[in-house]
Amino acid sequence: MTITSTNPATGQLIKEFEELSGDQIEKKLAAASLAFDSFRKSSFSMRAQWLMRTADLLESSSQRLGEVITLEMGKPIKASIAEVLKCATVCRYYAEHGQGLLRDEAVTTSARQSFIRYEPLGVVLAVMPWNFPFWQVFRFAAPTLMAGNVALLKHASNVPQCALAIEEVFRDAGLPAAVFQTLLIGSEPVARLLQDRRIKAATLTGSEAAGRSLAENAGKALKKVVLELGGSDPFIVMPSANLEMAVETAIKARTVNSGQSCIAAKRFIILEEIADEFLSSFVSGMSALKTGDPMDEANQIGPLATPQILEDVDKQVRDSVAAGAKILTGGRVTAGPGNYYEPTVLSDIPRAAPAWSAEIFGPVASVFRVKSIDEAIDLANDSDFGLGASVWTNDETEQRRFIDEIESGQVFVNAMVASDPRMPFGGVKNSGYGRELGVAGIREFVNTKTVWIGSGPKNDRTE
Repeated sequence: MTITSTNPATGQLIKEFEELSGDQIEKKLAAASLAFDSFRKSSFSMRAQWLMRTADLLESSSQRLGEVITLEMGKPIKASIAEVLKCATVCRYYAEHGQGLLRDEAVTTSARQSFIRYEPLGVVLAVMPWNFPFWQVFRFAAPTLMAGNVALLKHASNVPQCALAIEEVFRDAGLPAAVFQTLLIGSEPVARLLQDRRIKAATLTGSEAAGRSLAENAGKALKKVVLELGGSDPFIVMPSANLEMAVETAIKARTVNSGQSCIAAKRFIILEEIADEFLSSFVSGMSALKTGDPMDEANQIGPLATPQILEDVDKQVRDSVAAGAKILTGGRVTAGPGNYYEPTVLSDIPRAAPAWSAEIFGPVASVFRVKSIDEAIDLANDSDFGLGASVWTNDETEQRRFIDEIESGQVFVNAMVASDPRMPFGGVKNSGYGRELGVAGIREFVNTKTVWIGSGPKNDRTE
């Protein structure tokens, strides 16, 4: 199998790579297993130094690495550079706090001494997506490596140059050989890798189908997994909200990464009494977005990553319209080369339409009018997903209700849903399980070991 890198803005082939053979995969896996034997014994301070050097390299190379992202998956260049710089922040966070987050925890018991120890597991396999090709990898890799594990990256097949560039950054930062390796492979070898006893755990960010497949194969081998899957995040606006700020954020929240984000706001739930005013500004703002060459900093919307994604988005919109939804702006594939789709707003969406609760991975917003907070919460929860939610209200009672009653891994009040190294990130329902980032993220791939030291046979004997 050939792994290809194609420019989504032009459709032109950039570079081709041969998939690793079975023997090549075995050599990398053997090297990773051997590397863990020594890396697990490295000190926290040494690992912190490697992560700090990695952060320095990311910052000094942000322009070059950002261009790799943009050329390979189409993210607007300013956003690509910002993504690289954000990766530096997660490296610095775990370099500074990782040791404290994994420090032995004393527990008061009848023992002479008892405590909890956090120890690395071994080789962790990461199956990562193309939409944030650096950030998704680093938010896994930084805590995993700081904990003393080693990593194998199976990246999305349309971003091989990003995958190799990440491996290069870690190598140039001085990380020991084979502690972080990229596997240029398709999806087929993943199941076999999960059955190998040298792989101790796995993490995946991607589609529901990919998550189910990985979880099934990992389950057969009793391997720990973390899954961060799709989302159909609600964005709720109440009458007490700062409407101007809500609209401005709504546009950004729907079109971040040209709409290709699991935590992008997708369903806009607006109270009836402010719906007309919201829609007028929202539709106007979406229509005014500049679409075009992602290397041009003036453009806010780039191409979708692949022709298949473009086809899927267009079909979801057409099927929604056929079911009765109305197009307020956009709704068309942009003529010419590249995988461009117009920023789109849909309203009057019937329950049978894909736009009701399915994840549309492009710049398409679904708008709903509701008459009460009860209806807003019910609609927000009427989805198989539960990744994030953004709610806009200055009423504290309403804020508490949204926090308490919305079924999601994250609720952001008067703010756009975003990932932050200091806070756990993940979802519920079909959005997956487990957490990345924060203290929860670094403790996903460790052995939580109970240690009990008694006072001796006489004092420990049960009478």
